[in-house]
Amino acid sequence: MTNTVLRIDASARGTDSVSRQLADEVVSRLNPATVVSRDLAETVPQIDTRWLEANGTPEAERTPDQRARLALSDALIEELRAADTLVIALPIYNFGVPSGFKAWFDQIARAGIAFRYTEEGPEGLMKGKRAIITVASGGTEVDGPIDFATPWLRHVLGFIGITDIQVVRSDRQMIDAEASKARAADDLAHLAA
Repeated sequence: MTNTVLRIDASARGTDSVSRQLADEVVSRLNPATVVSRDLAETVPQIDTRWLEANGTPEAERTPDQRARLALSDALIEELRAADTLVIALPIYNFGVPSGFKAWFDQIARAGIAFRYTEEGPEGLMKGKRAIITVASGGTEVDGPIDFATPWLRHVLGFIGITDIQVVRSDRQMIDAEASKARAADDLAHLAA
């Protein structure tokens, strides 16, 4: 049962976005008690030198400016922690993820919080969550040789401990719109409850 969904939208297309429309369908099917939405088409700042310095300073020693610098990152991490399911509406832009999504991931992928290093290698600390990714593209085939978004997203989610991942794809829309819709319908039909 899904209690809390963190819905992450990354498309700049607004209501015309196919990835957002598919995410609407997924959330409707999940029927969660709570949905927290984060629209990454609105600006998420890139990490910078001051952010890195704040993050590298032990929490008890951070200045008020450093705490303020990490406030959004802390809020994004808490949204992720509180969710048992992520629904990520992801368009493929120029073979990769939109810059806003990459900025979001950079804000949440903090050592000691989202993952930690061990003698056996990195360990994700966001375990026990499910991710459903609704992917849309104009010409790129999901998991094809020029898709650098979907495999990257699976990898980085796994890095922070999220390994239960399903993909709903509406790819290659500009090549064959009807086939794209059929792939999405098939993926939705096979979406695990």
